[in-house]
Amino acid sequence: MNYHNSASTNLKGLMKTHSCGQLNIDQVGQTVTLCGWVNKSRDLGGLHFIDIRDKFGVTQLSFDEFKGEASVLKSFSLESVIMATGVVRKRPDSALNKNMATGEVEVSVSEIKELSHAAEVPFLPHGKVSATEDLRLKYRYLDLRGEYLQRMISLRSEAMKETRMALYEEGFTEVETPILYKTTPEGARDYVVPSRVHPGKVYALPQSPQTLKQLLMIGNTDKYFQICKCFRDEDLRADRQPEFTQIDIEVSFATQEYLKNLATKIVRRLFKKDDSFEIEVMGYPEAMRLYGSDKPDARFGLEHMVVDAEVKSAGFKVFDEALSNGGMVKSIFVDKATKEFSRKELDALAEVVKPHGGKGVAWFKVNSDERTGGISKFINDETYNALKAKANSSDGTFFFFADAKASVVHACADVTRRHFGKTLDLINKDDYKFLWVNDFPLLEYDDEDGRFYACHHPFTMPKIDCLDDFMSGDKEKLANMPAEAYDLVCNGYEMGGGSLRIFDTNVQSQMFKTLGFTEEETQAKFGFFVEALKYGTPPHAGIAFGMDRTVMLMAKTDNIRDAIAFPKTNAATDLMCQAPSVATPDQYEELHIQSKK
Repeated sequence: MNYHNSASTNLKGLMKTHSCGQLNIDQVGQTVTLCGWVNKSRDLGGLHFIDIRDKFGVTQLSFDEFKGEASVLKSFSLESVIMATGVVRKRPDSALNKNMATGEVEVSVSEIKELSHAAEVPFLPHGKVSATEDLRLKYRYLDLRGEYLQRMISLRSEAMKETRMALYEEGFTEVETPILYKTTPEGARDYVVPSRVHPGKVYALPQSPQTLKQLLMIGNTDKYFQICKCFRDEDLRADRQPEFTQIDIEVSFATQEYLKNLATKIVRRLFKKDDSFEIEVMGYPEAMRLYGSDKPDARFGLEHMVVDAEVKSAGFKVFDEALSNGGMVKSIFVDKATKEFSRKELDALAEVVKPHGGKGVAWFKVNSDERTGGISKFINDETYNALKAKANSSDGTFFFFADAKASVVHACADVTRRHFGKTLDLINKDDYKFLWVNDFPLLEYDDEDGRFYACHHPFTMPKIDCLDDFMSGDKEKLANMPAEAYDLVCNGYEMGGGSLRIFDTNVQSQMFKTLGFTEEETQAKFGFFVEALKYGTPPHAGIAFGMDRTVMLMAKTDNIRDAIAFPKTNAATDLMCQAPSVATPDQYEELHIQSKK
C-alpha cells in the first residue's frame, strides 16, 4: 500500500484542495490550493521556484506569472509553512523530474501566503546530511516531518486497523481496562503512582491487563481484545521500551489450537500472506537444542548440535570439566564453501561470547579429512568420525561451546550463530520465518532464594497431562514441568506470547503455594482475583502481541524507536520534553513523599 500519495476527502472546510503528492497531468488547467512546508527555494536570475512539501509528497511552485512582490518569496525560510494558489500546468520537457511523483507538472502561483515563519532549524528533515540520533530524538517533531517516520506512522496505523478488523470478524469485543491499577509481585518492576488521597498507598501502571482480562472472561465477555499501553520498569534494549503497546487478547473456552489459528489469521493480514500460509510449530526443548534460544531466527541454517557423546573421548579438559559437572557441549559446523576463517576472525569470537558467560570458542578445521588448528590435536579418529557423522560434514570448521551451565552453552552458541548469520550474509532480509514455540517450562528454581518463580506468570496452566504431578507438589517433578504456554516468534524476535490460564481454584491455590506465597500474601495481592475464581470460571486462554515490535518487523528495521511516534532512549528518558523530571516541593508534599538526594 502507498501511504504517501493521497489525502482525498469528501469533507469541505480544508484550506487546501489537494496534497503536495497528488497532482499529475490529469489536473492540468485546474486551479488548486496547496499547503505545506518550504522544502527548497531557488532563485535562478529572475526565475523563482519553491518546492512545497507535506506528508504526501513535494510539488514545484513556479512564479514566472506571479503578480505579487518578488521580495516576499525571498523572505520565506526553509521549513516555513505556506499556502499557495495557482494553476496546474505541464512542465517543459527539459524540466521533467522523473524522481518526483509530481515531476510532470508544476503550479503557476497567483497567490501565496506565509502561515508560519520558521526559525533556523537544528537540522533539515529532508537534508542530505543525517543528524545524530540524540538530536533527532530531542527534536522528534522535526524528524517526524521526514518521509521515513511518516511511512512508519502510517504503517502502524494500517497494522492497528487490520488487527482490529481481523478480530471484529471473529466476534471479539474491544474493552478498555484501567491504567491506574494494583501493584503485583513477580515479573518486571512496576511503575508506581503515589496516591494523594490515600497517603502511603500507590497505584501501579499495568505491566499487562492480565488479571483484568481474565476477570472479563469470568464476567461472560467471551472474546476480548484491546490495543493498550503497558509499562515495565526493566533494563532496556534496542527492541524494548519502558512503555509499549500490546494487542491484548483473551478467549473463553479456547484451546491452544484456536489461539494459533487466530494468530495465523492476524499474521496473514499484517504480512500479506495467502490463505495457504501456516505457522510452523516447534517445542521449546527442540528450539533450545537446535538454536539455544526460545526465539530463534530460522531464516538461515547453522543449527546447533549437542555433542556430549561425540566428544567424551577427546580428552580435552574444557569438555571433560563441563560434562563431569552436569553441563553440556554444543557444536556448530560451517562448511568451507560458506567461509574460510582467518585466525584473526577465529580469535575475535571470544569477545562475541564473553557477554554471555563464555570464556572462548574452541575450534578446528577440516580439509580432506585432515584436522588442523585450534583443538585439532585432541580430535582423535573416533571423535572426528562421530562429529563428521553428526554434522554430515565435508571440509570446513567445527566450533564448540562448553560449560557446566547449559544456559551458558545455549547462549554462547546462539550469539555465535547469529553473529555468523550477519557477518557471513546468510540472512535474507526480505524473508519472514514465523514459529509457534510451545511447551515452555512452567517454573524456574532459584538456588539463592530457595524457591520457584513462574516463568510466564502465576496464572499459567501447567501442561494438562502433568496436572496430577503439579498438584503433588513434588519438587523434582515441578523442576522440569512444561506449561500450556506459547510464543509467536519471527526472525529472532518474540512477536507475541500467551498461555492457557488456570481456571480451577484448587490449581491456582497450589500455584501460589508452589511460588512460596503465604495465604496472607496471596490475599493481599490477589484476594479479589482468587475470590472471583470461586464463582464459576470458564476455561480460557489468551495471547498478547507486541504492537511496536510487530510494526518494527513489518518495516524491516531493527530499532523499535522507529516504530513509535515519541520513543524514549535506552536510558528510559525523553530527550524532547526532558522526562523524567523533578516534581515541585508542593507536589512531593501533596503525595506525602520525601525525596532522597
